Amino acid sequence: MFNNVGIVDRLLRSLIGIVSLYLGLLVYADSTLGIVLDVVGSLALFTGIFGFCALYGLLGINTRKADRDSLS
Repeated sequence: MFNNVGIVDRLLRSLIGIVSLYLGLLVYADSTLGIVLDVVGSLALFTGIFGFCALYGLLGINTRKADRDSLS
């Protein structure tokens, strides 16, 4: 597994993940919206922490600057 998510992308995903988890666990707890926010927040936070997005891998997208510069 390689990193395909850049720094800015990782920070945004982590922020979105934290906010989504907060809303899902505390604000919209015990509702369908809360469950959806928990799932979305977990995925966003994990991709932000680990720097790998499976969807980016399938689509051939790489926002990590170091990898893009070394290919050219």
